[in-house]
Amino acid sequence: MKKKKVKLRDLGSKERQGENGHESGHNHGGPEGVSKFKTYLPAIFSFVMLIIGIAVDYFDAFPFFKGWIRIAWYTLAYLPVGFPVIKEGWNSIKHGDFFTEFFLMSIATLGAFAIGEYPEGVAVMLFYAVGELFQNAAVNRAKGNIKALLDARPDEALVLRNGNFVTVNPETVEIGERIQVRVGEKIPLDGILLSERASLNTAAITGESKPDTINRDEKVYAGSINLEGVIDVETSKEFKDSSITRILDMVQNATARKSKTELFIRRFARIYTPIVVFLAIGLTFLPYFFLNDYVFKDWLYRALIFLVVSCPCALVISIPLGYFGGLGAASRNGILFKGASFLEAITKVNTVVMDKTGTVTKGVFKIKEIKTAQFEEAKFMKYLMAMEEQSTHPIAKAILEYKAEGTDIKVTDVSEVAGKGLRGTVNGKTVLVGNKALMASNNIDVPSETDDIVDSIVMLAIDEKFAGYVTIADELKEDAHQAIQQIRDAGISKIIMLSGDKDSITQQVSKKLNFDWAKGGLLPEDKLGEVEELKKQSDTKVAFMGDGINDAPVLAISDVGIAMGGLGSDVAIETADVIIQTDQPSKMARAIKIGRSTRKIVWQNIGLAFGVKAFVLILGAGGLATMWEAVFADVGVALLAILNAVRLQRMKWNT
Repeated sequence: MKKKKVKLRDLGSKERQGENGHESGHNHGGPEGVSKFKTYLPAIFSFVMLIIGIAVDYFDAFPFFKGWIRIAWYTLAYLPVGFPVIKEGWNSIKHGDFFTEFFLMSIATLGAFAIGEYPEGVAVMLFYAVGELFQNAAVNRAKGNIKALLDARPDEALVLRNGNFVTVNPETVEIGERIQVRVGEKIPLDGILLSERASLNTAAITGESKPDTINRDEKVYAGSINLEGVIDVETSKEFKDSSITRILDMVQNATARKSKTELFIRRFARIYTPIVVFLAIGLTFLPYFFLNDYVFKDWLYRALIFLVVSCPCALVISIPLGYFGGLGAASRNGILFKGASFLEAITKVNTVVMDKTGTVTKGVFKIKEIKTAQFEEAKFMKYLMAMEEQSTHPIAKAILEYKAEGTDIKVTDVSEVAGKGLRGTVNGKTVLVGNKALMASNNIDVPSETDDIVDSIVMLAIDEKFAGYVTIADELKEDAHQAIQQIRDAGISKIIMLSGDKDSITQQVSKKLNFDWAKGGLLPEDKLGEVEELKKQSDTKVAFMGDGINDAPVLAISDVGIAMGGLGSDVAIETADVIIQTDQPSKMARAIKIGRSTRKIVWQNIGLAFGVKAFVLILGAGGLATMWEAVFADVGVALLAILNAVRLQRMKWNT
């Protein structure tokens, strides 16, 4: 029940212990196969000795197998698996922790030896040791699945220095340096693609196995594998701040954040174990005062069975293993929970609040419609683009993506009209580009049809005459409709949109996606106020999903804060409880499903352990159960609970 338990599960080997006390995942004493054999060797030796002893006892083949020879044989069978347990129990006692499972198993098996039940004493300790080995293997597998998924950090980078590409440690590469990544290699640091195109396997970052095509000037992330051709990347973050490093840190820290269920069971075990010990003592001696045919040996045997059955290891191990499995399953699906407590909290959510831009929309503006009054479209766009080249606004960037031919445009005297747009001269003509307020302030008549346009609109006037307009809209993410439907199917009663974008656009998107209600034109403090109002309702548990810096306060105050990890801001990611690495809102429903499956399996294990143990305890106290039933009630139940928990790592999570 303490960290010392790792030593027991290794049964004398020092495997998986790094120099600094952290699990390294490697054995420095030899190949992996040899390491595993050494780990299981004590149990194998004890098993062989036990089987031979039982066979000799049963067939009575060797008359000399009596007395001290028999005791010595079973003692030799007991020591390889029993000594580590007794040692751990003694060390716990020296540190003031008397009532541990090591103490229970030591007393139970030594007591069996004391009353002459040598095979049963060896069998109980052997199966306990085997159960511990299986538990250790399952825990390591759960941790290993997370680390194998995430520990994709490259150990070298090919960086351009003094005109040549040289191999260096990624930690020495600075922001703005140029690195080269060959086919099959991992990108060592986050950066911007300098090559025309790249095909990347981003499974370690997003959980998606299909190749991702990246174009010039788009972001690439450390840990992605280059699939085609040599590519060049300009680094945008230091190694310690790269996506893969941040993800790995989050997952490693997540295992330290216990769920309420896990913490309760651990506290319960500390109270439960001493109670069981005193009950066993009472079961041994109290019948003496009430029975005429009291036999000390019989009641001691019942008490020993009672101790074996009551060992809480099935609970103490299988519950955190269930949460390990849930965290690993989520990570493989591009969902990072910062702790088991959030894996549990998401199961209680009944209200989902979502930001708009960057969450259900791509956060990338595109030209939706072009309407001209004087010129053909191509000439109109040349004038518009010539002016927008002087602006850094996201809408200007969207306009400049339009493909226009020819270079017969000359722009001069461009100036900004605050909050309205731009004024300038194009080919000797006075040109205005901006919103309706800019047109009105210059007495330019605008068609009435523009009054009903919800999308962002950019108008153009040439020599004080209206020339046309373009509408700009943010695109919905491909899975936006699917996300809302799946969240509803997951049983969420209320889905709300809160956005800083203007209310007309927010309502339009809300209607398309079938939100329960929406509100736009909100400042960060307005969003915060809306969520606080929701939380005042006692039966409401709120999950907020957002991606921007302005979402950080709401992410912090929500019962579960969910950030978009790919495009989202660092502040939002640091504040959130859950990170969606793929930027897909549909992963919200999958996160809920994984959380609920984890909770279901954890409570199945709790019910299984308590149910079987209670049944066999009653039988044991009544003299109707032997040590063999006790072994099943302890080790057997632990193994069943482990197998149940491991299911989480194999489940398919299609929503």
